[in-house]
Amino acid sequence: MIGYYLVLIVIGYLMGCIECGYYISKIVKKKDIRDYGSHNSGATNMLRVFGWKYGLATFLGDALKAFIPVFLVKMLLLPRLGLDPYSVQGSLLQLVTGFAVVLGHNYPVNLKFKGGKGSSATGAVMMAYDWRMGCLCILIFVIVVALTRYVSLGSMLYSVAIVIEMAIFHPHWQLILFSTLFPIFSIYRHKANVQRLMSGTESKFGQKASAGPPDNK
Repeated sequence: MIGYYLVLIVIGYLMGCIECGYYISKIVKKKDIRDYGSHNSGATNMLRVFGWKYGLATFLGDALKAFIPVFLVKMLLLPRLGLDPYSVQGSLLQLVTGFAVVLGHNYPVNLKFKGGKGSSATGAVMMAYDWRMGCLCILIFVIVVALTRYVSLGSMLYSVAIVIEMAIFHPHWQLILFSTLFPIFSIYRHKANVQRLMSGTESKFGQKASAGPPDNK
């Protein structure tokens, strides 16, 4: 079984390295999105810098690259191994694959480990694993952003909620423990956002980022 985990980690990581925001910005805009706005390649930065069409395309691409490998593990690999998708082993195979995608998205080896923050990918992983958890993640994100207009806060709070959702729907200590990796990773990647939230300088949803040279201060 260790061999399956290793293969899935490699596949998941390489899928995550398909940095949609980067490739869309380079091919369509002839620019590197990481040189603008918040300097990451995620959907939110694409939205703020280049507009909603590019933000939506990036979101869909990042979500699909996370959803597809987890879904394939669930529908193809687990039946072959005779595992229930929500057994501990079956769940871990899916979650490990999904987390590897998030890891690749955030630290893509092909882009010198400078990627996004994994919010779209994390939500898609949960949707592929258990649609109830995925829908709750979306609901929490939408409510928080609607009330506060802070995308970063919505992303972090729904990632924290994953642990609670896991405890409700799949209450096994191994799954709950593994699920804590998603919020830990999310909050770490959003550490600059946390500082701006605390200082009141965080950008709100709908604000346009500068498409000029990056501010390196």
